[in-house]
Amino acid sequence: QVQLVESGGGLVQPGGSLRLSCAASGSISGIYVMGWYRQAPGKQRELVAVISSGGSTNYADSVKGRFTISRDNAKKTVYLQMNSLKPEDTAVYYCKVALPAVQYWGQGTQVTVSS
Repeated sequence: QVQLVESGGGLVQPGGSLRLSCAASGSISGIYVMGWYRQAPGKQRELVAVISSGGSTNYADSVKGRFTISRDNAKKTVYLQMNSLKPEDTAVYYCKVALPAVQYWGQGTQVTVSS
C-alpha cells in the first residue's frame, strides 16, 4: 500500500508564491510518474504538472513559466513551486503517483489566492 502526504498549501496574495510537497510512503519503487492536479469549485480535476522518474516534465499551459515541478527519488517526494500566483489558481491541489498498474492520490491541500 502506498500513502501520499501533501503539505504546503495555504492562503497567499496574488503575485505571491507557495511550495507544495508530497511524500510517498510504502511499497513503491521502479519507474513511476509523480504529478500534481487541481480541482476548483464547480470544475473538473485538471492536470497541473507531471514529472517522470527520469525528470521529464509536462505542464498545463495555464501554469507554464510560473510553476516548477521537481522530485527527489531518494525521498520519494515531489514538489511544486508556484510563483506569480493568480486568483484563478485557487483550488484543492492533489498529488498523484502512477505506477504501471495502479495509481494513488493524496488527500489534497487547499491553495487560496486572494487579497
